[in-house]
Amino acid sequence: MTTIPQTMEALRQRATLVKESLHKSQIITDNMVSILGSFDHRLSALETAMRPTQIKTHSIRSAHDNIDKTLKAAEVFLVQFEQTRKAEAKILRGPQEDLESYLEAVDQLRNNLKFFNSKKSFKGSDGIINHTNGLLAKAIAKLEDEFRLLLTNYSKPVEPDRLFDCIPHRRRSSTSGRQSDASKLDLDKQSESEKQTEPAVYTLPTLIPPRVIPLLHDLAQQMVEAGHQQQLFRLYRDTRAPVLEQSLRKLGVERLSKDDVQKMQWEVLESKIGNWTHFMRIAVKLLLTVEKQICDQIFDGFENMRTQCFSEVTASSFVMLLSFGEAVAKSKRSSEKLFVTLDMYETMRELQPELETIFEGKACTELREASLSLTKRLGQTAMETFCDFEELIENDATKTAVLDGTVHPLTSYVINYVKFLFDYQSTLKQIFREFDPNDPEGQLANLTTRIMQALQNNLDGKSKQYKDPALTQLFLMNNIHYIVRSVRRSDAKDMLGEDWVQIHRRVVQQHANQYKRISWAKIAQCLTVQSSGGADSTAGVSRNMIKDRFKSFNSQIEELYWRQSQWTVPDSELRESLKLAIIEVLLPAYRSFLKRFGPMLENGKNPQKYIRYTPEQIEEMLNGFFESKSWNDQKR
Repeated sequence: MTTIPQTMEALRQRATLVKESLHKSQIITDNMVSILGSFDHRLSALETAMRPTQIKTHSIRSAHDNIDKTLKAAEVFLVQFEQTRKAEAKILRGPQEDLESYLEAVDQLRNNLKFFNSKKSFKGSDGIINHTNGLLAKAIAKLEDEFRLLLTNYSKPVEPDRLFDCIPHRRRSSTSGRQSDASKLDLDKQSESEKQTEPAVYTLPTLIPPRVIPLLHDLAQQMVEAGHQQQLFRLYRDTRAPVLEQSLRKLGVERLSKDDVQKMQWEVLESKIGNWTHFMRIAVKLLLTVEKQICDQIFDGFENMRTQCFSEVTASSFVMLLSFGEAVAKSKRSSEKLFVTLDMYETMRELQPELETIFEGKACTELREASLSLTKRLGQTAMETFCDFEELIENDATKTAVLDGTVHPLTSYVINYVKFLFDYQSTLKQIFREFDPNDPEGQLANLTTRIMQALQNNLDGKSKQYKDPALTQLFLMNNIHYIVRSVRRSDAKDMLGEDWVQIHRRVVQQHANQYKRISWAKIAQCLTVQSSGGADSTAGVSRNMIKDRFKSFNSQIEELYWRQSQWTVPDSELRESLKLAIIEVLLPAYRSFLKRFGPMLENGKNPQKYIRYTPEQIEEMLNGFFESKSWNDQKR
């Protein structure tokens, strides 16, 4: 019980101490509050006292910042003014001294103009914008003049000799000097083997120096950026187009119509067509190709303008080139025009891929279509001319007669024509394929067969002009033999076939047999006498009969010789074969007749009156047949 009061007393004492400590803390706190309140009052007074100074200092600092900003802005403007001033000085001097520096000045003016346009709030911006725009207008005008000057100075017609030097050697003529006709160019048709060799390489001429092209490109770019596309377009077209046309005219290209072609003599037209095929190659592979390169480089980056400019520059010249081809294709068809028309067609087909590349793009569509149209028209004209040839031969009514029965000019003309056609057989098949893709080779063979038949029909008609039926047969024999021999030696054999050749060889033999029958059957009868005593007997044969037979034989052999020694068998093999066939029949018969009946007259009066020729003399006479010589010629 005593411990509890003690514990309570101890707690009471501790509570008193805590209370005293709290009292002291409160006093301290009150004192600190009082002190802090005093500080706050002093700081407020100090702040009040310093506020004017702070305000002044802030104003000074703001003013300083504004001055810095103003100076920096002014410096940017001053730089732009200085750049404009320097650019103006270069613009006023012109582009002749230093074009590259001049172009840089123009670019600088454009940049300055963008700057001032973005600073419209600046008080003097309107004035400087107007001034810069004026400078730019002057600069572009001078650039346009410079572009015109440069382009004109380097746009000169190309002399033909320069172009001829760019042609591959095998296409050149050995002729030197400036000419624009066939003598300057190799007009011979390329052989098939030559066509199969590597493509001919043309050396492109330099029309504008390479160093000038980038300058023209930069000038063109400045004009486009200035919005002067139309001025640039007209300037370029009006400068380059006449130069290209003049180059072609110097070469010999003419703008001709169908009527112009129709009036020409064939030799003149043939020469002009030969030249035209070469002019087309020169124009496409040299002039147009280089013209496109120039246009592409100058207008690089301006696609629509590039193709439009090229189209406008080349249109007139290309149409002039095509006009001659169109005129030939539209003119009256004739057989002699077929081969030159095929040459023109081949040239256009050869150049078509290059023309497609050169005249690319929408702007050149009409030029591409014009070249393709001419190619098709030439092909159609060639095909129609070829088809006309059959009817032409069938209806040939020339009165030219070959008095000696030799090969008729029509025959040699048609055969040479057909043989020459086979040099073009791949081209003809291509044409047939274009208009009828079904079996072009068969079509060519069929048409060739019909032409041969038309020739034979015509020869049959011409053979009826002869009054002597023997000469009729000799004429037909000579002509059919010439046809067969020519076919066998040419590509026509493969086209017509071996059966055709064999059939017509038999026709030749038939005419030869007919000739021998008509000419020699009657004379052979003179040497045939039937006697009552057998084949070798003279019994029952009178001397008068033998005299008559010898007289008849002599007159007939002389008459035959007089006529047939003037006839001709031009093929030596056929001629000797025919002579031998006659000799082998007639000479043994004459020897036998002479041996059998000659003694009946030898003892009589004037036997030489009847026995006029020895077998050797007969053989000599027979050997003189078909040599186009008369008896008097032989006597001399």
